[in-house]
Amino acid sequence: MAGAGAGAVELDVAGRTVRLSHPDKTYYPERGFTKLDVAQYYLAVADGVLRGLRDRPTTMQRFPDGVEGEFFYQKRAPKGLPDWLPTARIAFPSGRFADEMCPTEPAAVLWAANLGCLTFHPWPVRRGDTEHPDELRIDLDPQPGTDFADAARVAHLLRELLAEHGLRGWPKTSGGRGVHVYVPIQPRWTFTEVRRAAITLARALERRMPELVTSAWWKEERGAKVFVDYNQMARDRTIASAYSLRARPRATVSTPLRWDELSDAAPEDFDLRTVPPRFAELGDVHADMTDHAFGLESVLELADRQEADEGLGDMPYPPDHPKMPGEPSRVQPSRARKR
Repeated sequence: MAGAGAGAVELDVAGRTVRLSHPDKTYYPERGFTKLDVAQYYLAVADGVLRGLRDRPTTMQRFPDGVEGEFFYQKRAPKGLPDWLPTARIAFPSGRFADEMCPTEPAAVLWAANLGCLTFHPWPVRRGDTEHPDELRIDLDPQPGTDFADAARVAHLLRELLAEHGLRGWPKTSGGRGVHVYVPIQPRWTFTEVRRAAITLARALERRMPELVTSAWWKEERGAKVFVDYNQMARDRTIASAYSLRARPRATVSTPLRWDELSDAAPEDFDLRTVPPRFAELGDVHADMTDHAFGLESVLELADRQEADEGLGDMPYPPDHPKMPGEPSRVQPSRARKR
């Protein structure tokens, strides 16, 4: 690290120099963490965070004034994008397009951190083919009355279900109360088909553990259960990447875990200060994810059976998504009854 004029420093990031302005700016007031602390964190976990972002169109969640200030999601690559940082054109559900940055080296992560990006939201596609996801992402979201431990229980059940279909998942904390499980897949299926696989797994989990799991899209129908958010596989829906900082007072991190760690973990255990020494000791515990690419044939066959035998078809999309063929009504059930 070297000086770069008043109020700035220069960081050597894998042989590339990245300028960090206002390094003393406070980003996490409760713990006093600064922009420089954020940059040094991302330097410490550079290989891990880049593994999750490499060649993926990535939305930046930016907090120019820290976590207590206003934030925004930047989808389009900003002006001043370095010529060494590639982009990819992605299509939104509306039909509009945007060119998003696609990190290919650690310096890209630090360049974004200088813009106040704390959390990275990569698409489940690579820039070489933005129409076919190569990750099935399953978001286990505890509803009021449930917590991380409940999500971990569901994750272990999901692990068994995936194995029955010849699949393997890699779990991580969300950085909040939830658990994310990623399954690397062959990029052969569309967003619609991969989302259908997520719906199918959600319904199968709900059937096996109805007292704790729900696939209900409407909050009024979920109860005190863990919601399997199948719509995270809808086009233009993204999840915080592995090793992303979260905008929480403790500066928690969405942290990859081994399966044998999950039951005893707590989200607060993994933050800006604790994850770097963990990473130095263990490395990226999801590094082998890139060696695998599974098929969805078995899950989609189950989807066909669910539809043929039980009439279980599509589920509602997010409210900002165009109406899709075969999609059921998006009217909230209580409002539909009143009508």
